[in-house]
Amino acid sequence: MEQQTSFTDLNLNTPLYNALGDLGFEYPTPIQAQAFNIVASGKDVVGIAQTGTGKTFAYMLPILRHLKYSTQENPRVLILVPTRELVVQVVDEIEKLAAYINVRVLGVYGGTNINTQKRAIAEGQDIIVATPGRLFDLAVSHVLQLKSIHKLVIDEVDVMLDLGFRHQLLNIFDILPERRQNIMFSATMTEDVDELITDFFTKPEKVTIAVSGTPLHNIEQQRYDVRNFYTKTNLLEHLLHDSETYNKVLVFVGFKKLADRLFDELEERFPGQSCVIHSNKTQNYRLRSIEQFRAGENRILIATDVMARGLDIENISQVINFDTPKYPENYMHRIGRTGRAEQQGQALTFSTENEQEAIEGIEDYMDKTIDFIEFPSEVEISNLLIEEERPQIRERYNPLKQRDEDAPGPAFHEKKDKNKKENLGGSYKFKIAAKYKKPKTKGDKNYNKRNNKK
Repeated sequence: MEQQTSFTDLNLNTPLYNALGDLGFEYPTPIQAQAFNIVASGKDVVGIAQTGTGKTFAYMLPILRHLKYSTQENPRVLILVPTRELVVQVVDEIEKLAAYINVRVLGVYGGTNINTQKRAIAEGQDIIVATPGRLFDLAVSHVLQLKSIHKLVIDEVDVMLDLGFRHQLLNIFDILPERRQNIMFSATMTEDVDELITDFFTKPEKVTIAVSGTPLHNIEQQRYDVRNFYTKTNLLEHLLHDSETYNKVLVFVGFKKLADRLFDELEERFPGQSCVIHSNKTQNYRLRSIEQFRAGENRILIATDVMARGLDIENISQVINFDTPKYPENYMHRIGRTGRAEQQGQALTFSTENEQEAIEGIEDYMDKTIDFIEFPSEVEISNLLIEEERPQIRERYNPLKQRDEDAPGPAFHEKKDKNKKENLGGSYKFKIAAKYKKPKTKGDKNYNKRNNKK
């Protein structure tokens, strides 16, 4: 049996050990144990772990361990989080961990008086925890100087991008020093997150922690090969007609637009039985949808990966992956919503031809094959494609070629003679003078007047 790592196995110092002792912590969580040495090494780090696994301590323990005392006013560590609630939470966690360390921590977020925050920054800080929008406002006001930042932490980055903070993040990256350590934590991987890593990280080390409590042994995993969106919808309708078996179904989709489209389709086929959550919905709408699903008022909940990450709902009968997640970690997170508390669960995945590579990646990750089910003969196969499924025809070597309708018309080529310009050089002023017979000087003008009187 493998011996569990304790905090004494990590290279901490006495103040941190004292703080952990006060908190009653003896053993690090898996993400804390695996991330410590990598973060401490100064390399760029990407950590994939669920909320509640101790991510804050995972990056703060090595940062505080090596953060030297300083009286400089400009902060050296910047932590970006998506919401004001998370700012308050992270600041609280840091203060607990830094109970015996002389370190200055400040949380800044929108919706409060910015002048109060400016005064606090002017007093000097070591660590700033902030939401992207308010941080950028403070930076452009020149009150907050970011030239001394040598560690950037982006926590809950998947939520941040899903909430539309990408533009603010890019602006912040532009004003940060190029030489810095980038540390990113996310519960799910998305293409936006992957793109951010590719553009701004330098050979990042990846730390992945499997979803806590995902019991593969009691989740029946099956998959269908399905042609396209509307065929998937027909298959889903076929399954959901068995309301006794499919009594509390969580349907995962890859992005918000698809969630709304699927919700509209299911509302037509099963009126009043579905609800949907994603980040474009208001907080009240999302909470109401979750409560209706939890209480059994709606038996179908459609959700994106990011919004469903914190769901802890009992007795979910099936998880249906309407699309196949590109990243195996997301698949594990999805199916972990069923089969909880040692109950039997069922996970079904719909895969198109383009998603077969993702299926292979998931099976390699789990070291387990997902059982294949033949497509039901009674389900209609649709040839209708949604916009995202239609082939994109692009001219390979001339992407900027003008379309025929953009070509200039006859008026562009045929100009009237009066509109044709002629370079008349220095003779132009003489021609004009001859045409209008304007006198050159006042004297000439008076001379003409006198001659006319005679």
